[in-house]
Amino acid sequence: QVQLLESGGGLVQAGGSLRLSCATSERTLSSHAVGWFRQAPGKEREFVAGISRIAGATRYADSVKGRFTISRDIAKNTVYLQMNSLKPEDTAVYYCSAVAVDFGVPDDVNKYNYWGQGTQVTVSS
Repeated sequence: QVQLLESGGGLVQAGGSLRLSCATSERTLSSHAVGWFRQAPGKEREFVAGISRIAGATRYADSVKGRFTISRDIAKNTVYLQMNSLKPEDTAVYYCSAVAVDFGVPDDVNKYNYWGQGTQVTVSS
């Protein structure tokens, strides 16, 4: 059973930073790619960043490249999303997700079959 628990959301001013955490299990990290998605009101859920299960390769949406960094701490079984230079358009509910793949990081939301409960990120202007 794959469990994903997000934390770290909140309210921040534009230009500020937040770090999201996704706590899971050793088994999940060793067998799944983990991705972060977000969904703003009235919009579809979109890929933000992901990290592969073996090499820890990363992948980012163009809208967050250079501002967000995904990483993982194997000892803590946790995946992080460090978000810097936040913009009001980054406001959304952020979800941690996982998919069992051998290589790479899918960016298609429909390929992910495990989801956390989400955490709200609000960036004020």
